[in-house]
Amino acid sequence: MDSAYSPPQVPLEVLHDDHEILVVNKPAGLLSVPGKGPHLADCLIARVQEAFPNALLVHRLDRDTSGVMVFALSPHAQRHLGLQFEKRQMKKTYVARVWGMLEPKAGTVDLPLIVDWPNRPLQKVCHETGKPALTDWRVLRHAQGETRVRLAPKTGRSHQLRVHMLALGHPILGDPLYASGAAADHPRLMLHSEELRLRHPDGGMGLRFRAKTPF
Repeated sequence: MDSAYSPPQVPLEVLHDDHEILVVNKPAGLLSVPGKGPHLADCLIARVQEAFPNALLVHRLDRDTSGVMVFALSPHAQRHLGLQFEKRQMKKTYVARVWGMLEPKAGTVDLPLIVDWPNRPLQKVCHETGKPALTDWRVLRHAQGETRVRLAPKTGRSHQLRVHMLALGHPILGDPLYASGAAADHPRLMLHSEELRLRHPDGGMGLRFRAKTPF
């Protein structure tokens, strides 16, 4: 899959910037950070640093996920935002389209996750060795054999939303790792980081950033 890496060549979409933070709308198909090898060098942080040389990484989105990402513009801001993630004070909301009719209207997935070593980078549910992972979900609507759902992760495990939806029997449409058959046959992973709520590193004011779901 790496050899087929062909990230979208689109302009950087800045949602907000000031003296401490930069918020952008990451396109699907673009790595957050460089992968191994020169063919995986093109990534969001590299593009961001061309325009904002001081930008520092705070968190990541999967390559195939789009949406709101925040970068720090100072070491102080990086520490401040990092602590917000660590203490689960950063509120993230995603929109996904998943296979089948997800019911009931809302719920919580509480399933521990760990890397599936023989099949990495895949993750799996493991009650013995997995790390705690919690996701709230709420159905937005059903249509033509699929469900549009809003997801609010309470933890930040790798592939958390993708594995939790799979565990419910409703994989995210277009997921190249966890969906199969007709569920995988979509132009992109139908997962988008719609909203991020955080406290500004300079003064602590609560801020909310949104990027419209493109699907």
